[in-house]
Amino acid sequence: MTERLRVREIDDDEGQRLVRIIRRGSGSVVTWRRAQMVLLSAQGMNVAAIAKVAFTSEDRVRDVIRNFNADGFGSLYPKYKGGRPPKFTLPQRREIKKIAKSRPGEHDLPFSAWSLAKLAEFLVAEGVVDDISHEGLRMLLREEGVTFQRLKTWKASKDPQYAVKKARVEHLYAIADGEVPPGAVDPAVVFCVDEFGPLNLQPRPGRHWAAVGGKGKEPGRPPRPRLRATYTRTAGVRHLLAAYDLHEDKLYGHIKPRKTRTRFLEFCRYLRSLYPPATRIAIICDNFSPHLTTAKDARVGAWAAANNVELAYTPTNSSWLNRIEAQFTALRYFALDGTDHASHQEQGSMIRRYIIWRNNHAYDERLRRIIDRANIA
Repeated sequence: MTERLRVREIDDDEGQRLVRIIRRGSGSVVTWRRAQMVLLSAQGMNVAAIAKVAFTSEDRVRDVIRNFNADGFGSLYPKYKGGRPPKFTLPQRREIKKIAKSRPGEHDLPFSAWSLAKLAEFLVAEGVVDDISHEGLRMLLREEGVTFQRLKTWKASKDPQYAVKKARVEHLYAIADGEVPPGAVDPAVVFCVDEFGPLNLQPRPGRHWAAVGGKGKEPGRPPRPRLRATYTRTAGVRHLLAAYDLHEDKLYGHIKPRKTRTRFLEFCRYLRSLYPPATRIAIICDNFSPHLTTAKDARVGAWAAANNVELAYTPTNSSWLNRIEAQFTALRYFALDGTDHASHQEQGSMIRRYIIWRNNHAYDERLRRIIDRANIA
């Protein structure tokens, strides 16, 4: 029987140096992982057990131990050549963002949330990148719009076709973002469609500039205006049928008194008229009944088949996959918060003027920041 591979005998100074490298938690992830393997071997752990702890292969553990036995601490540090630091390719950045937004449990890891150290270690172990520092990973995630947030109540989808629907929606987003070329049957234009409402005539809380109150109040100044109470609302409601064109980065909207299948088809015909009939388009929407084709009413499916349109539905209880939800967040912030409209005509005019402003200022810094923060998909 061959002798079990383990690290050479190390003294107290070498052991303390290994511990400092591991506890520091900064610098190269490759150095940190190699020091961890060497220290575990020095503590008597076999190669198979080290591979499980480090989430890597046994061959890689053996290489690290042999290199350390031959070259000492110099083998722990990667040999980088001079020149400009490497930049990650678009597929690498996309995969890093995808893994960062997933849960560690989905990858059979015993953690509830990613830290920069755990995420960097996993990316190196999976071969997504050769090496990445914690600071470099933090900056990359910030550039990709991924932030560390607190968990909120979440309703998980029980749709049996969840994976299929989610994959199709994500593929359409990749086409719209120019990350993958459209196939022979794929659409060239992608719309995200949903209804916003009901729109009541009610005072909406918001923020605004006001004179100083309290002890710093000017003498004789009237009190701050307060929102009125509305116990009865007899003017009815309205609904905004909205669409977000990912190809042109434009928002479209029609305000209707009801949201029925007929109204939905009218709005879809308008979207279809924006592009030539030969251009295939896709409409991403949720499972709201007017969007569906049923045994009693097949108008939606028949219209889509006859007009070169693909209808892509988000999974049940997964409306967050629809990118128009982030546009609704900006609509509330800019056009509705802090208002108290007297009529639906006044409120509708405000919404329509906001849509015009939004399409003319699509790259407004504050607008992009609100949309990027609200956008999950």
